[in-house]
Amino acid sequence: MALAGRRDAPEPPDFGILKRLARDQLVYLLEQLPGKKDLFIEADLMSPLDRIANVSILKHDVDKLYKVETRPAPGASDQFCFLVRPRVRTMRFIADVTCDEWSFYLLPLDEDIISMELPEFFRDYFLEGDHRWINPVARALQLLNSLYGPFGKTHGIGRCAKMSYELWRDLEEEGDGEGQGRKPEIGHVFLMDRDTDYVTALCSQVVYEGLVDDTFRIKCGSVDFGPDVTSSDKSIKVLLNSQDKVFSQIRNEHFSNVFGFLSQKSRNLQAQYDRRRGMDIKQMKDFVSQELKGLKQEHRLLSLHIGACESIMKKKTKQDFQETIKAEHSLLEGFDIRESTSFIEEHIDRQVSPVESLRLMCLLSITENGLIPKDYRSLKTQYLQSYGPEHLLTFHNLKRIGLLTEQAAGETLTAVESKVSKLVTDRAAGKITDAFSSLARKSNFRAISKKLGLIPRLDGEYDLKMPRDMAYVFGGAYVPLSCKIIEQVLERRGWQGLEEVVRLLNGNEFSVSDSAVEDNPAWDCQRVILAVFLGGCTFSEIAALRFLGKERGCKFIFLTTAITNSARMMEAMIEAKA
Repeated sequence: MALAGRRDAPEPPDFGILKRLARDQLVYLLEQLPGKKDLFIEADLMSPLDRIANVSILKHDVDKLYKVETRPAPGASDQFCFLVRPRVRTMRFIADVTCDEWSFYLLPLDEDIISMELPEFFRDYFLEGDHRWINPVARALQLLNSLYGPFGKTHGIGRCAKMSYELWRDLEEEGDGEGQGRKPEIGHVFLMDRDTDYVTALCSQVVYEGLVDDTFRIKCGSVDFGPDVTSSDKSIKVLLNSQDKVFSQIRNEHFSNVFGFLSQKSRNLQAQYDRRRGMDIKQMKDFVSQELKGLKQEHRLLSLHIGACESIMKKKTKQDFQETIKAEHSLLEGFDIRESTSFIEEHIDRQVSPVESLRLMCLLSITENGLIPKDYRSLKTQYLQSYGPEHLLTFHNLKRIGLLTEQAAGETLTAVESKVSKLVTDRAAGKITDAFSSLARKSNFRAISKKLGLIPRLDGEYDLKMPRDMAYVFGGAYVPLSCKIIEQVLERRGWQGLEEVVRLLNGNEFSVSDSAVEDNPAWDCQRVILAVFLGGCTFSEIAALRFLGKERGCKFIFLTTAITNSARMMEAMIEAKA
């Protein structure tokens, strides 16, 4: 699919059917068990379940609801029903049972975001090598293809992406080909492993939705705003989606633009309230019945988002956020590496945060293709002295997954490679690259960044109010690698011309077409792309691809194993639990 010039993006498919299917199947399964029964629900399924089936629906089929903690509590009913993930730690408390599968694979969080709510996917697959979640991914793709397909073209990169695609195709061949011959609603699919791009997930988020996630933790599309935001002694749970008229207008904005927008919004709202003064009785009656309720709701949401912004500003000022951003930009650009290393050392010595210190060390390692032995040993020693020797296992995990590695002799060759490639033919340069890649599986970030132009060249300051590319999601300093890959592959209709990039990314790329769908370029589905992130997707990546969609007249839909950010990634690797 060549991305065309700018035009209105098509509407996304209706994903409400996914909720209805999951709810109806759950109710059906519960109805198959006659008599009194109690339902025990695993803790991390409570929020997704709340989005699918409320308590009043479940009360028709169960007597009492319990949360499964370490061990189920005794109940007075004839039967116990357990709603749990297939995890050993849970299953050991449940014996002698009749099992049914609730095919809950997909939770729509918004009109363009679907989550599998599998935060453990990242650690299980990329660290432990556990393949058990590949089957749910393949079945989720099969379900989407049956409801909104057939998909015209599928691209992907990464070992997990390739296995998921192959299993999905096997399931399609075993099935009855449901959906074939129907006009599709999604034309293209792009599957990507999280380890294809660790850098983007490690960077501090500066779009509003990303900052809210980093600061307050968005869970299942909602966030708990505490007293510091609500200006009261109560916390409020707020659903963050496109139905929130205030949030929908600022979610993808760089944080520097948000206060100005909210201030203007506040003035406009006040002006609408002030219209009441000159109204007669009939006009006042119409105003109260038609507008007042909406204005009050908008005012409530506006107050909450202003409070959230103020809270974010206070916390980020306390954490020297601007200095951190400056250090990150230096690492991304490859400048002042020694100064940035000193900043990280100071961060560790001040014991600012064990998670934040790890994140910065990992970002340094990934962008530099591993740390030189001297720096690796020094930073590791300082970290263990500041935060405790129990983190030794954490360093083992980070090394194993490729997030924090130590260079061996002969591995600091990326810069040399880029110089030599100018002096020799493409074919010879390819052989040199292959030789370097065979030394070890490394990030090769510097070489990839240069090939794809991830660091924008600026004449003056980057205009964050009128951004020109996806780099705005990181203050104009960096175009997310994952999003740039998707853009390039869609433009080229495949991986042609990206052979060098693929080699640096360690391969496992693929592109497969369904000619029947490809032959209908007039269909709007050709401009609807399902971006699948295996191992987690950040709100920065979502904002970047939304921007690209608006610029190119297409619509991106996001399917992710879970929403992630740098803190969640680091916590998944940490062994020394607090």
